[in-house]
Amino acid sequence: MAQDKLLSTKQARQVLQTINEMYPDAKSELIWDNKFHLLCAVLMSAQTTDKMVNRVMPKFMQDYPTPKDLAQASIIEIEQDISQIGLYHSKAKHLKAMAEILVYKYHSEIPPDKKILVTLPGVGEKTANVVLADGYGVPAIAVDTHVARIAKRFHIVNQNAKPLQIEKRLEQILPKNEWIHTHHAMILFGRYSMTARDKDDPYSYLKLKQKSIH
Repeated sequence: MAQDKLLSTKQARQVLQTINEMYPDAKSELIWDNKFHLLCAVLMSAQTTDKMVNRVMPKFMQDYPTPKDLAQASIIEIEQDISQIGLYHSKAKHLKAMAEILVYKYHSEIPPDKKILVTLPGVGEKTANVVLADGYGVPAIAVDTHVARIAKRFHIVNQNAKPLQIEKRLEQILPKNEWIHTHHAMILFGRYSMTARDKDDPYSYLKLKQKSIH
């Protein structure tokens, strides 16, 4: 899409502010009880729904309360616990390998450092950002499929923008203290207000207080 068709920073900020106001209490819907289980849950959520991950998390948390418990488990045991989610074979391997590194290299602690987090098996930019934001309160924007789709539908970014480009653009538009809430609000907006099946004018899904953002 041509650059001149993209929203201005002011227009983009209005769109995101409206989405924020639609979901004032926006937060992650994943089930977790500590930073270790948050990391596991977000890793498992790749290419599957939070709802599916939440089905397996209670037993997973009970069976593997610490990184050491997960590191010592067999791949087969882990697979049995998470077999309801997509790509569970590879995710079980990543979970075990990640836990082993946490135990032997980081004393079973979750490092509050993005550069370290993305070196862990199965952990990419999105997962690292969610752990930093929700686990440590560090301002971060996690670009999942919902965030990317919304940013493109509203022409906040180019249609071929990569996740890192979307992340940087949203960081430019928003003050740091809104990064965490806005990315959660965008996810809920994409999940419940303007789904991937909804093809109408994206502005029709906004509850606008003003007549137009255009």
